[in-house]
Amino acid sequence: MADQDIFENIDGLISEERALRTRSTADLGLSAEERSRLREVEVQLDQCWDLLRQRRALSEFGEDPSQARVRPADEVEGYQS
Repeated sequence: MADQDIFENIDGLISEERALRTRSTADLGLSAEERSRLREVEVQLDQCWDLLRQRRALSEFGEDPSQARVRPADEVEGYQS
């Protein structure tokens, strides 16, 4: 997967996240299914950003960025700021 593909995936996820967040602040709120989907989108976004960081780090040190892999959700979500 190339960086451009990852960015396109991020754009789609951001659009979906915004739509869900907009709906959550409207009078209708979110159903349990929509809340679950919002959480999935948030995790997928974190995984995409992590993948891009991996690719850039590999490239910076002269290694093959295609060796970067999507890390498990629990690993990515466990990072500390």
